[in-house]
Amino acid sequence: MATGALSEAHVAARHRANLAAFVLRARRVEAHSLAADWDALVALAGAPYSVTVLENGEARFRQDFPAEELVESAAARIRPLLLETDACSYLKALAGVGYFCRSMPDEKKWVKAARAEWRARAGATPSSEIGYQVMIGNTITGQADNLDDQRLAMAWIYGDVVHHDSERLKETDPFGLSERFRAAVPLVAWVMVSAIELLNYVRVLQSAGVLELQPELFGQEVVLKSTSWEHTGRVYSAPVGTPAPANALAPIGEGWTPLSTNAVLQRADD
Repeated sequence: MATGALSEAHVAARHRANLAAFVLRARRVEAHSLAADWDALVALAGAPYSVTVLENGEARFRQDFPAEELVESAAARIRPLLLETDACSYLKALAGVGYFCRSMPDEKKWVKAARAEWRARAGATPSSEIGYQVMIGNTITGQADNLDDQRLAMAWIYGDVVHHDSERLKETDPFGLSERFRAAVPLVAWVMVSAIELLNYVRVLQSAGVLELQPELFGQEVVLKSTSWEHTGRVYSAPVGTPAPANALAPIGEGWTPLSTNAVLQRADD
């Protein structure tokens, strides 16, 4: 019995650690500027486009997406959620929710549906029934290529942005950067939406006392609101090679002298 109890405690601790990592990462995703307008983010996840039928019978398709640099920063924030080996991964967090809600039928049903949807849209082998196919052909050479939007999207994330995956780039090279980006934007937005929805679900379960995570996880700083700093302190100088203090609480030590106001003014003039 003791061994089983220890094993159960170990499993619970592991799931709480993964959920804690997810909460911090998901809150960082939630704080991204793309998530400021929730309705716009949800719409972006649906790969919106407009179609205009011309008088000659042709159709004109148009898509307007955010600037690539903005989507890049969002992709960097969501990337660990895609990696099943990372502690903060979406699927690990979902597994944690499932573990603590294993005796709650409605919650178990929600977790099962969320897992199936994630694997269909963002998994290693996405569903062929979701998304779209891009087909191109060269009438001169006769070469034809065909790729789904998920592989194009992952090539942008792992080839153009957070890594330089040569194999992914080589596979998608005939389609070009624009097709990779067009496929990636809805996926990035969809992952953001899924992460924030799961984060809110975790908040509800935490408030109900189901998860027992550390409360500070939901309030501690996860993004910088200012990148300007001003501190008050004292400035010391010493000849090169003078031993530094052992730590922040240790005495300054011999060889270190306070920098005077006159010396500071003199350096500013220089």
